[in-house]
Amino acid sequence: MAAASSLSSLLVSSMALTSPIFQSHCLNNTTCKRGTTMAVSLQTANKPVIHHEKPANKQRRVVVTGIGLVTALGEDPDVFYNNVLQGISGITEIEKFDTSQLPSKIGAELKSFSPEGFVSSKLAMRADNFMLYLITAGKKALADGGISDEVNGQLDKTRCGIIVGSAMGGLRIFYEWFENMLILSRRPNPFSVPMAGNNMGCAALAIELGWMGPNYIINAGCATSNHCILSAAGHITDGITDMMLCGGSDAGVHPIGLAGFASCKALSKRDCDPTKASCPWDTNRDGIVLGDGAGVLLLEELEHAKRRGARIYAEFLGGSSSADAYHLTRPHPDGIVGCIEKALAKAGVAREDVNYINAHAPSTQVGDLIEFAALVRCFGNNMELRINSTKSMTGHLAGATGAVDAIATIKAIQIGWVHPNINLDNPDKAVDMNLLVGSKKERLNIKVALSNSFTLGGQNSSILFAPLHSE
Repeated sequence: MAAASSLSSLLVSSMALTSPIFQSHCLNNTTCKRGTTMAVSLQTANKPVIHHEKPANKQRRVVVTGIGLVTALGEDPDVFYNNVLQGISGITEIEKFDTSQLPSKIGAELKSFSPEGFVSSKLAMRADNFMLYLITAGKKALADGGISDEVNGQLDKTRCGIIVGSAMGGLRIFYEWFENMLILSRRPNPFSVPMAGNNMGCAALAIELGWMGPNYIINAGCATSNHCILSAAGHITDGITDMMLCGGSDAGVHPIGLAGFASCKALSKRDCDPTKASCPWDTNRDGIVLGDGAGVLLLEELEHAKRRGARIYAEFLGGSSSADAYHLTRPHPDGIVGCIEKALAKAGVAREDVNYINAHAPSTQVGDLIEFAALVRCFGNNMELRINSTKSMTGHLAGATGAVDAIATIKAIQIGWVHPNINLDNPDKAVDMNLLVGSKKERLNIKVALSNSFTLGGQNSSILFAPLHSE
């Protein structure tokens, strides 16, 4: 049953806004509530965006004090962000397994990842890759945040928690389990279930750290990381915890992942030109490119962070999640708009203060345009607004993608540069290049940044960050 659940999860946790085979009529004739038909416009709507003032009561503030990641573009935040600022693509031909019989042969593969120094040799032999990425990124976030073993020993561990999700879980472990089951003389690996379950990365990391606060995962497909970040921040603002590790991890560059997404025509077919394959908003976009990795944020209550002299990257202002309640594969434009509006209202942010958006934009024909139209509806033709998509370089990291996008957003706030949109050689006529970042990095003094993640089934998420300002 666990194996069936994992494979089922793979199908429903796939990339948001993807498959053309399911979305062929989405832009022009979207079937809405119970048989009615709605024309989807890519023009700015006249309907104003409604915002509500943030409640006057004093709330515990949440800040980012550490970041850790494992990606094809680097495992150090500075190295990673320098690479994306230069417009370097991490998408290559896959080398770690034979792709000759597979429909796709490219991905943002981790070429030289090693968990040594972060994961014990015994656990490294038993665990699935997504767990190794998660634990490594989590420990990197702690180190980046100044949480040494000595500091960790002084923390109130009942007020420290971990919520790092995974969309696909242990594909490699389950694949090996099935292979062994086909040979009657072999017994299943006794570690198959505990080393493949989506929750086990968080559990293993908590055991090592001794953290006894909230510890669970959220699986919301490609929106997994943002949901985990939102939930983790909620525990801090509610006064339950002082410190949370949160984000996502996935290892989808695997024969099961490639075959599954290719069968529903979600993957790019540009195997001959890997670095050009992911091209959000370009007329030649033809699907996502899978990537492996993890992203983890260390969130902390502001006063707690100040007391220990922590470096503060940015403040987490809030966000929202929502459901289209509409279709398994087709996104509803109003759902994205509603999620963004709700995020702004909950965070008490005026739309004119948002001047940077790290879009979901996975390089799909339908999804890129629906999201862009929603952004125009929410923010109008604000010429100060700059929009980009990190996926043109990282590929789509499934459950990890939101956290890696969030780290790119946080680094942009920290250093004042936003990365380019690479491969945007022939922009779609429906997008406004006055809003999109061009082929080179751009200087930007960010006031408020929005990061979006959406997924199949219409599960939406939007989160907001800003430089820390005193009250």
